[in-house]
Amino acid sequence: MIALIRGHLIQKNPGYVLVETNGIGYQLFVSLTTFYDLPESEQNVVLHAHTHVREDLLQLYGFSTLLEKELFQILIGVSGIGPKLALNILSGITPPELVHSLGSGDMARLISIPGVGRKTAERMILDLREKAQKIQTREAFPGTDRRPPDKMAEDVVSALVNLGYKKGQAEKAVESILRQTPEITLEKALKASLRVLCTG
Repeated sequence: MIALIRGHLIQKNPGYVLVETNGIGYQLFVSLTTFYDLPESEQNVVLHAHTHVREDLLQLYGFSTLLEKELFQILIGVSGIGPKLALNILSGITPPELVHSLGSGDMARLISIPGVGRKTAERMILDLREKAQKIQTREAFPGTDRRPPDKMAEDVVSALVNLGYKKGQAEKAVESILRQTPEITLEKALKASLRVLCTG
């Protein structure tokens, strides 16, 4: 599976680009969001890629950010949304705005995207609202190793159990630490929980 392509931008169009890497030209379908982010032709470019395979077809989709790629992948998991419509959606709304609209259940904004009707918008909200809210929480801490409280607790408890502590004890220690310092990093939360368990 091709996950990333770094190469020379030979050609760019509103719907697709051609990138040459080691003498091989790759055609990647792109959204308008990615198209606007691209440099001029004949420049070097890096695109996150999604490989879409069907019985009679192999297509590459390119994205300027990992967030856009992630949204594309969860969109095509919704019944009735294929790669073409997913790319169309990402052309009609920026990734951060899409995350916000899904997380808040903003039906009106989703319906305003060309190609998205009420039924599709309803399915998107039903299937993706929780995922969008998790992305919102994660994206609120850019550039750090902080995680959403529920994910943080789960990861620290798992680490403590692997170290030999009972799950119940680990959960109490972690809950205590996160209640005192909700924006603590994973590493510090683990160290603090170990201190609580060792002194308790």
